[in-house]
Amino acid sequence: MAEHDFIPGQRWISDTEPELGLGMVTGTTGRTLTLRFTAAAESRTYAADNAPLTRVRFQVGDTIESDQGWDLTVESVAQRGGLLTYAGTCSGTGKSGQAARLGEQSISAFMQFNRPQARLFAGQPDGNIWFELRKATLLQQQSLKQSDLIGLGGARTELLPHQLYIAHEASRRLAPRILLADEVGLGKTIEACLILHAQLLTERAHRALIVVPPPLLHQWLVELLRRFNLNFSLFDEPRCAEIEASINGENPFLTEQLVLCGLDLFTGSPQRLTQALAGEWDMLIVDEAHHLVWHEANPSPAYQAIESLAGRIPGVLLLTATPEQLGRDGHFARLRLLDPDRFPSLAQFRQEQAHYRSIADAAAGLIADTPLSVADAARLLETLGEAQAAPLLAEIREPDGTPARQRQARDRLTELLLDRHGTGRGMFRNTRERIKGFAPRIFHAYPLDLPARYRSAEQAAAAPSRQLQPEHGLRGKSGAEWWRHDPRVDWLITLLKRYRGEKLLLICAHAGTAMDLEQALRIREGMHAALFHEGMSIIERDRAAAWFADHEQGCQILLCSEIGSEGRNFQFAHHLILFDLPENPDLLEQRIGRLDRIGQKRQIELHAPYFRDSAQEVLLRWYHEGLNAFVHTCQAGQQLLEQLGPALHQAYATHPDNPADLERLLTRTRQLHAQIGAALKNGRDHLLELNSCREKDADRLVQQLALIDRTSALGDYMDQLFAAYGVEAEPHSSESLVIRPGQHMLTEHFPHLPQEGTTLTYDRGTALTHEQWLFLTWEHPMVHDAMDMLLESGRGNCAAMGIRHPAVPSGTLALEMLFVLECPAPGVLQAARFLPPTLLRTVVDQRLAERGDAVADTGLESALHTLPKPVIHKIVTPLRKPIQAMITQGEQNMAGQARQRLRQAETMMNDYYAEEIDRLDALHRVNPYIRQADIDLLRAHQSELNSHLAASRVRLDAIRLLIGL
Repeated sequence: MAEHDFIPGQRWISDTEPELGLGMVTGTTGRTLTLRFTAAAESRTYAADNAPLTRVRFQVGDTIESDQGWDLTVESVAQRGGLLTYAGTCSGTGKSGQAARLGEQSISAFMQFNRPQARLFAGQPDGNIWFELRKATLLQQQSLKQSDLIGLGGARTELLPHQLYIAHEASRRLAPRILLADEVGLGKTIEACLILHAQLLTERAHRALIVVPPPLLHQWLVELLRRFNLNFSLFDEPRCAEIEASINGENPFLTEQLVLCGLDLFTGSPQRLTQALAGEWDMLIVDEAHHLVWHEANPSPAYQAIESLAGRIPGVLLLTATPEQLGRDGHFARLRLLDPDRFPSLAQFRQEQAHYRSIADAAAGLIADTPLSVADAARLLETLGEAQAAPLLAEIREPDGTPARQRQARDRLTELLLDRHGTGRGMFRNTRERIKGFAPRIFHAYPLDLPARYRSAEQAAAAPSRQLQPEHGLRGKSGAEWWRHDPRVDWLITLLKRYRGEKLLLICAHAGTAMDLEQALRIREGMHAALFHEGMSIIERDRAAAWFADHEQGCQILLCSEIGSEGRNFQFAHHLILFDLPENPDLLEQRIGRLDRIGQKRQIELHAPYFRDSAQEVLLRWYHEGLNAFVHTCQAGQQLLEQLGPALHQAYATHPDNPADLERLLTRTRQLHAQIGAALKNGRDHLLELNSCREKDADRLVQQLALIDRTSALGDYMDQLFAAYGVEAEPHSSESLVIRPGQHMLTEHFPHLPQEGTTLTYDRGTALTHEQWLFLTWEHPMVHDAMDMLLESGRGNCAAMGIRHPAVPSGTLALEMLFVLECPAPGVLQAARFLPPTLLRTVVDQRLAERGDAVADTGLESALHTLPKPVIHKIVTPLRKPIQAMITQGEQNMAGQARQRLRQAETMMNDYYAEEIDRLDALHRVNPYIRQADIDLLRAHQSELNSHLAASRVRLDAIRLLIGL
């Protein structure tokens, strides 16, 4: 189609997005054109030479809606300057019977277009299988768009209650600004991606920017694609420069909808940050946000970069360490990124936290079933008000009250506190203590003799880090390689042979150590090991991880430098070798956290070789006997290191000559550990933890999604779709299929099906085991795009069949019609929650009587018989006017059904918003974390939805002519 064919003011419809309604050309520039779809409040820009658009041209006899509310029955059509003008007779709005003209620019943007009857009259009906597929597709889309669980069940993840609860709560918000602060191993990344997945599927978000530490870039890229079917573009400086060079300096961040980049891209280039700020993003996700250094007078460049982005982007998710690890100042710095107006100063935050601390203490008493003190009762009355709290407190104190009623009163008081809790709406934090399901950790220590070369005076006088990794000081020196005389290498070879067939992950401090170990295993035993260190590219590291993960042809061991302890998930293994120990308790926990994650099925075996009578032995005993850090997570570890670091270094220097130094260190460590642990436990914010996973709600989500998994008809639906389009499918195993393009495909490309074919499964457990297979759910792009392909192609919108049925006597006709009631509205309004595209069915006979009940869907297939197209055309041609009358009658029948459905939708929507606004209004008065702006936005959305619902229209989507036999 030539560029000059597009004239501003012309009306077109999108072939790929017909739900946008009627579009108008607003301008042409170079090789592109822009259309405005007023009904959906959207604009689209297309390449002029292959735009997927269809010109709207009405014929004599058609009825057109004007943007002023009156209709025109077309009697003639004229064209001038590329624009159409329709002449005819008016109806409606006081103009009935008057002659009028209507330029195409003035046609209502809410008109819908679909004329299946034209295909019937042209003698081109589809086979019955297509009609049935179309109907099944419409019904399924209606169900999906109305679901409250969109985005939660379609990911390749386990159905874990705490993750689903957070994702469900956050994804329903218009622009969530949330701190995800779960303890390590609980799945913050999964939670963030579930929220993003749901926001994208519900069209609350379209553009997303994810910023992560550079070492985690490729892991995020793979996780987003493999688990969530989200195809992000990876941006770094070379990629940005390449885009600028190829598109005449265009802002790279405007060329993609979904972008993943490292934080260093912004800290290293003010220009890239400026470009990203112009990106008009809907959501920002920042991983490892606790590394953003902030001081009240001097925030770091990294913090300032994220602060500027968070100030421009409506939705923000920060993934961070727990508040206990951050400290109060660090916790404030993260909250300030989410809502700077709410958190203007650190001093004010400290004061408010002290107030909320007392409320959380009162909540702890409620939860623990301990007697409430007078002070706690007074706090509850002050916080909740006399009217709500007094009767419940009286019930708890009632001497003759039953335990069940007292428990119910405690639970109700806790629920009331949750809604009024300070940061509960803006932060989620789950702890291992509350979330069960972690495998036990078993620690194995292996004492070895210190080699003579490590006993040299030079080595003994080295810094503590050199004493902990003595081999590092010998690298590159003349003489035999260190691994030829280090007994840890012999021990490692023995361990690999003992656990032949098992996967073992080894982490050490330095890349050089890992590379030397790979050489030692290869030369001494012919063992193949994968390497993973900072000197490798992201692609090389990912290939190494994939080789290690391959259970059939992969290597037995992955040798990692410290970079392997950050962010990576290797929980398919359950043996971790700590070749050396980091002098940092948090780093030790990060290492263990590569295996010790929620979902780990087997107990975790930790293996730590160490040299007797050395600094290694001191550090190992401090971790094991002082902190118990190998078997349990140790939140107090970093704090204890800061206090006891000098004593630890003293023990390095005097061990084993002065064992008393080590014993004093261990005793003092155990004492302080117990004290700090008790303080942390007492300081836990029980309200925040409860609000991060309300167990009843979370369990209900799991049950609902598990039921969908068990009862899904997706397999049968896709079998029919594959067969109809000519996709070959054959069983691969009991829970999987192999599909590939067939020789007689009806379309050149089936969505997301590679030419070489692929393996798929509909079973969640199988998909978690075989991550290389497609996991098909109703939310998978292959399913979603195949459904769209079917509906947009028009296939199945017209069929004609013979029928032997008492309601359609021989020699008579009946017309089955499928209508869709639609509400064109911007995606952010989520109109489909209340009025999804709703399928309405009617059957009209030749006497124009409604026969839908008599000719019911159930059992109809057995009464239908295929007729040759020439026979159908011969029957239809002389009966065009009666069939058109039947369609007109069907449209009248549907008008009543549509009004009823529309009233129900309006009532449901207004009731929902009234309840939500009233609830937030009440909370706003007692909880400053509820923003007035959020309440105002809800009111605005309610008003807009009322307008869009009132503009809903019914369109004829498909017809099936039933010919009595």
